Amino acid sequence: MNGLAILIPVALLLGLSGLAAFLWSLNAGQFEDMDGAALRILIDEDAE
Repeated sequence: MNGLAILIPVALLLGLSGLAAFLWSLNAGQFEDMDGAALRILIDEDAE
């Protein structure tokens, strides 16, 4: 029973920190260009 008193707040803290990181990444624009990085590797910049 003492283990639950420690593990439940730790689990809530980890969940809230994950949610905060996700919301920070949304506000920072991490998900605005989902295809850009995948297509950028295919573009040959030395084609000239």
